[in-house]
Amino acid sequence: MSEATAAPDGLDDEAILLVGHGSRREKSNEQVRELAAQLEGRLGIPVDAAFLELAEPAIDDAISGLAATVSQVTVVHLSLFAASHVKNDVPLAVTQARERHPELTVNNGAHLGVHPALLSLLDDRAAAVEAELGVDREDDDVAVVVCARGSSDPDANADVHKLARLLYEGRGFDRVEASFIGVTEPLLDETLHDMAKTRPDAVVVLPYMLGDGVLTGRIKDGAREFDDEYPYVDAGFGEPLGTDTRLLDVLGDRWQEARTGSVEMSCDTCKYKVELDGYEDDTGGARAMLRALTHQAEHADREAVDDDPHVHDAPEKHVAVCTNQTCAADGAPAVLERLRQAARDSDQCDVRITRSSCLGRCGEGPMVSVYPDGVWYGDVGETDAERIVSDHLDRDRIVSELVDQTL
Repeated sequence: MSEATAAPDGLDDEAILLVGHGSRREKSNEQVRELAAQLEGRLGIPVDAAFLELAEPAIDDAISGLAATVSQVTVVHLSLFAASHVKNDVPLAVTQARERHPELTVNNGAHLGVHPALLSLLDDRAAAVEAELGVDREDDDVAVVVCARGSSDPDANADVHKLARLLYEGRGFDRVEASFIGVTEPLLDETLHDMAKTRPDAVVVLPYMLGDGVLTGRIKDGAREFDDEYPYVDAGFGEPLGTDTRLLDVLGDRWQEARTGSVEMSCDTCKYKVELDGYEDDTGGARAMLRALTHQAEHADREAVDDDPHVHDAPEKHVAVCTNQTCAADGAPAVLERLRQAARDSDQCDVRITRSSCLGRCGEGPMVSVYPDGVWYGDVGETDAERIVSDHLDRDRIVSELVDQTL
């Protein structure tokens, strides 16, 4: 949908609900509201903003407010990729809204996904960095890294790679790679170090984020560190997507798809729909929907006691897995994923599992540390990861034969 495209006739009784994730940073929430206002100006129909968590209004409250004035609401996702929020949390809220308001038609749209307008936006972001560095992809070898958040959903991660490949096609870049700032691989620092081996004239790091939040800051820091470490390669970073008007092109298309019943989701590679290696227990969506219902209930319980529904209790334990060079070569990424999968399958452990940089035990890894217990496990394999969850995290029984040291 181009900027000049007007809304179809007969929309006096329709509204759009633009759903963002929500953040403790009010600046990020204001970005969602600003895009909602811009979309309303573009389409000429009411557009309200709502949030999954951490900000107000919630989806059900926003739909209840619109139900008094319109007969049709179309939910449009301000999500870059389709992971659990798009596939489970928002559909759950939409289903509940339909039950509460049987007289209201509620359409559910798709995520932003891979769209020509987004590729154009990324191309311009890269060109701005090239100008800053004084290089030109037509005359110089310019490599690009598209860095996204990373997800436990393989379908969402695959879309990042597709986006990177489409950005590469026909645009004169020497190389375009997909990377991630967390959760999955390849991580940004690994991708950048790999790029340095080919000695490009310049490396452009593009944060594939909507706002300039914590993760975007980490991506920019990673680019700065790389630039300092490799003086023979000029490196710079672009800005996030922000409120660029090309986002309105995508949102307008997603609105039209939803209201005309032509939403397309990549169900052939969705871990909730088909059996994928490593994600067999997620098939069918029952576990994911149960997590969505549990999360929703936790928020309701906190509201009932006047507690902040978006301040989640700290987990009982924190597990850090070293994914630095030596441990990574010994299989740490697979250990990390197995720990997370086993923890998701457990109904007993309350844990946060994250990556860490070097723990100073090179050659003894993969290293896994468990806090507040102060137990470090060494030479951990994938099968050992399941024992750490079932014994230590579930039942507080240290797996003694794996202990490297205790603090």
